[in-house]
Amino acid sequence: MQFPQFKLGLYSTLALLGLASYSVYQGTPSRDQVVLGTMLQGLTVAHYQPEKLDDQFSQRVFDLYLKRVDVNKQLLLAPEVAQLKRFQTKIDDELKGGTHEFLDVTSQILTKRTVEIQALYRQILAKPFDFTVQESWETDPAKAVYAATPAEQREQWRKMLKYQTLARLSELMDDEARKKDKPLAATKVGASPGTTSDKVSTPAEMEAEARKRVLKYYDEAFTDQLKEDANDRLAEFANVIANTYDPHTEYFAPIARDNFDIAMSGRLEGTGALLQQDEGHLKVSDIVAGSASARQGELKVGDIILRVAQGAAEPVSVEGMRFEKAVKLIRGPKGTEVRLTVRKPDGATVVIPIIRDVVVIEETYAQSALIKQNGRKFGYIHLPGFYADFGGKGGRSSAADVKAELAKLAKENVAGVVLDLRYNGGGSLRDAVDMGGLFVPNGPMVQVKAGRGPAQAVNDQDPQVQYAGPLVVLVNKYSASASEILAAAMQDYRRAIVMGSTTYGKGTVQQLFDLDNAVSAEVKAFKPLGSLKLTIQKFYRVNGGSTQFKGVVPDITLPDALASYAKGEQESEYPLLWDEIAPATYQPTNTLPVLDKLKAASAARVAASPGFRLITEAAQRATERRKETNLSLNLAAYRASQLQARAVNKQQTAAQNALPSLDVAQLSADASTDSTAAKRLTRFLKPLRKDAALAEAVAVIGDEL
Repeated sequence: MQFPQFKLGLYSTLALLGLASYSVYQGTPSRDQVVLGTMLQGLTVAHYQPEKLDDQFSQRVFDLYLKRVDVNKQLLLAPEVAQLKRFQTKIDDELKGGTHEFLDVTSQILTKRTVEIQALYRQILAKPFDFTVQESWETDPAKAVYAATPAEQREQWRKMLKYQTLARLSELMDDEARKKDKPLAATKVGASPGTTSDKVSTPAEMEAEARKRVLKYYDEAFTDQLKEDANDRLAEFANVIANTYDPHTEYFAPIARDNFDIAMSGRLEGTGALLQQDEGHLKVSDIVAGSASARQGELKVGDIILRVAQGAAEPVSVEGMRFEKAVKLIRGPKGTEVRLTVRKPDGATVVIPIIRDVVVIEETYAQSALIKQNGRKFGYIHLPGFYADFGGKGGRSSAADVKAELAKLAKENVAGVVLDLRYNGGGSLRDAVDMGGLFVPNGPMVQVKAGRGPAQAVNDQDPQVQYAGPLVVLVNKYSASASEILAAAMQDYRRAIVMGSTTYGKGTVQQLFDLDNAVSAEVKAFKPLGSLKLTIQKFYRVNGGSTQFKGVVPDITLPDALASYAKGEQESEYPLLWDEIAPATYQPTNTLPVLDKLKAASAARVAASPGFRLITEAAQRATERRKETNLSLNLAAYRASQLQARAVNKQQTAAQNALPSLDVAQLSADASTDSTAAKRLTRFLKPLRKDAALAEAVAVIGDEL
């Protein structure tokens, strides 16, 4: 969500104020002082609702930081938390003075406790558990308390590890039960579920194997945690400070900024190898079709990367390196060479040179399908995000892509279009505005207001209407930001029927700033400093109401399996509140029929729909499960509950499979002989055939015709 005319002004202001803040420090500022000082100046100058650096601010940072670094209250002891409370009202003073004793002391305690807990879980997992005892484990973090003594903490960990071992033991027992039907497909001790061997495991062997798997999980997690350095801890602390302003103001360390750009654009520059951590090794899990690695041909799935060299430079070992840092070494600008020293599955070690190139992640882009019903064809467009070329590297625009998809659907003579914004978390504000203009002649799509000054309408600049027919916009709790802008505009213009469940409620605009551009040359040695994603404005509907906090209420509400656990802006930390301003000048299209008739017809279908009944029942079960936070550690009780849940799930799956399927097909323009593209299209189309909300959206369009 970029407003370039604002950027230069902020950078120059930050540069002046940032350097002024360094003058209060003694001597040359440290990297920590530069990062935190520049970030805080940006927050003070440009945030929509700046916070005063006082004791209340300090308390918020203190509470949120402890919550982030010890989510389930498993690491710190109550006396240590009491010790840290002396910083509750001092963090603001430290930030003003360029110190961070709270961060240093907390980091020292956490490092010490991490080492101690690592020894603790290894001791506990070294001995068998007795699963005949009647005891339970509380799983709700909100009910957790810091242990008063090491003995009390050991008991907390014992119960948690016992439950996790219990779950894995139950899986192994399921594998053993399947052997009775397939005696030659016995589970191999030490193998992953689903692999086979002739050996039948004893109960003691299965219990030992379950503990081994839990141990492996924790060893990998704690090893990675212990690799955190001062820069990692600084980034986490800086992000907590940013988050106390609002949930969407964030500090990005350089690698996190790269990941954000990839998510927003669907593109990255690198090798095209997908990687994972496996027992401390960096393993290739997949190769993106058409990527630099695929064209070079030597790097394969299963290869382990040992060392990374930038061209002819000295190789750097990535064995034991944190995953994010290793990935950053492998990524790089298009046209540059990276040399990967890899170990093949047969043990051979080879050096593979790869010239980096652009990697396109097709699943992040808009896709279309045809739905045939009652002799008519309907168009469906899935938009996973409002992507844009924020970095100026030749990326795609979501508005342009949707325009192209509408053109393809027009050639198919569709009777109506369903635009699916479910699970779409937003992205480019400009693309949301331009996309709204594809459906209405002209006018404002949203109003934007900074903390000071009047609101400004953001208008569609193109008078051409790409599609003028019946339109349904599908949303759910995970539709946010730009999705809410578009859905609200279509609702206010009476151009589309919005269907689904109330949206997330993110009505704020963020700008991404590179902190390197806000500091002088005298601190260039500390670069890269990272980036600040800053909430600079709130947006409002053209009718004057805000989507912030409350979200967009659909015209037609549908049952949603997410209803029991999906969280919105209201449940986030320190959200900005709802308000409203004067409406913009706009002219509704008045093309919709009477909504009351459409709602009544839809409600009747939903009430009689087996598919929606299944969704409602699943949501009710999920609600009940969420209440059951105190779980049994008795094997027999656990197995009984699992068998019951599995039986219900089996019935649900059978009922789901028995539902009538939508007739979904690809567009003629999307026909391809490329096997990779064909597989991607198959993955896209398959879930649509049993999508009850999509079926109802098509039925509502049918009611309009």
